[in-house]
Amino acid sequence: MPPVRRALGLLVLALTALAARPTAQTAAPPTPSSASPAADEVARRVQARYDTVGDFEGQFTQTYEGGVLRTKTTERGTVVIKRPGRMRWVYTSPERKEFVSNGVKVYAYFPADRQVLVSDAPKGADTTPALFLTGQANLARDFVASAMAVPGAAPGLLGLKLVARKPDPDFEWLAIAVDPVSFQIRHLVALDRQGGRSSFTFTNLKENQRPPDTLFEFRIPKGVDVVTQ
Repeated sequence: MPPVRRALGLLVLALTALAARPTAQTAAPPTPSSASPAADEVARRVQARYDTVGDFEGQFTQTYEGGVLRTKTTERGTVVIKRPGRMRWVYTSPERKEFVSNGVKVYAYFPADRQVLVSDAPKGADTTPALFLTGQANLARDFVASAMAVPGAAPGLLGLKLVARKPDPDFEWLAIAVDPVSFQIRHLVALDRQGGRSSFTFTNLKENQRPPDTLFEFRIPKGVDVVTQ
């Protein structure tokens, strides 16, 4: 089982990418010229997309390669996010597990181990990517952006490497690949400090569906071990 802090960090990074996608009510930004816009301008436009999204849900595929054990895994599931700070990630394959946050506490449930880990939700003082949970961070302000050929991204996308201005204890950098016209994020990669590379892809996204807050309240199953971190 990966450390909960790192696993939660990955979900927060993925949240950043999801939240940057436009809503149906948002007009597309102006079409860029033949020259690619500067990296900081791309970051600004992606952030503008993020600011329009209050909640979203969909399916995800997460892959992880490398790290200390040089492993490679692929996992799938569903996600529902609601600002500020609420999220529900349900992994369905190959092993079921859940990460649920009500904005105050995070519950990590591993049915196979009959264990629930409880920790405080990330706050602004913890790590810069976690600020996206509360809508307090800004992609252009809080990260140093530079152009990058993002591993695994499709041809024609604009690649952006993002390094937190406040060093993150778990991650070296985040990379996103965006459509050059709509500035939708199509691909996300994160490199952790153990040399592991995580990628997320998302499908069937729906935005601003207004899920109830009760969806993000976790009920601890009977008979499980509860570990408070």
